[in-house]
Amino acid sequence: MNTYLFDFDGTLVDSMPTYADMMMGILEEEKATYGADILKIVTPLGYALTAKYFVEHCGAKSTEEALVATMNARALDAYTNRIPAKAHVPEVLQELARRGCSLNVLTASPHTMLDPCLKRLGLFDLFDNVWSCEDFGTGKSDPAIYHAAAEKIGKPVGEIIFLDDNPGACKTAKKAGMCVYGVYDDSSREYVDEMKAATDRYIYNFKELL
Repeated sequence: MNTYLFDFDGTLVDSMPTYADMMMGILEEEKATYGADILKIVTPLGYALTAKYFVEHCGAKSTEEALVATMNARALDAYTNRIPAKAHVPEVLQELARRGCSLNVLTASPHTMLDPCLKRLGLFDLFDNVWSCEDFGTGKSDPAIYHAAAEKIGKPVGEIIFLDDNPGACKTAKKAGMCVYGVYDDSSREYVDEMKAATDRYIYNFKELL
C-alpha cells in the first residue's frame, strides 16, 4: 500500500486565502518591503522562520517573537472554527485509509492551528502521524525535514508520496528524493506549469488519487 505525506494548508484544507490575508496584513502594518513572490517564499517556512524572514529581509519593525504571537492570535480562531476541507478530501482520505495506506501530515502550520482544525473536520484520526515543522526544528525549504519524516515513518524516502500545493516545497521534497505530487490550489495557480515540470504528477482534484 502507498505511503502518503500530505501538506495541510492549500492541500487538505482551503486555508490559503486566510493565510495570505493574515501575512499581507502584517507586512502592511509593519510598513515592510517585499516582492510579488513573498507568499511563495514564506508559505513553506512556518511562523517562526516567516517572522525571521520578515525582520531580516523585509524590514519589519516588530521582534520575531511579537510577529509570531500576532500570527498565532489571528489564525487560531479561523482554524479552530471556520476553515473548511478542500473538495473531496474527507472521502478520499477515508477510502485510502480503508485500503490500508499510511497517511501522514507535514505542515508549516503549528499544532495550535493544525490539530483543532483536523479534529473538527473529522480527519485527525485517519493519520498515522500529524507533524508540524516545529516538531523537526526546521522548515519545508530544508531537504533534511523530508529525510527525518521518512525515518520516523520507517520507509525509504523514495517510497513516500509527498503532496503539496507550494512549488518551493515540492521542489525541495523532490530534491530530497521523495515521489512528489503537485496539488492545485487557487493561491498557486500561476505556478501550475512550474509545478508540473518539477513533480512526478500533478492533480487538480483529490479524487484523482483513487
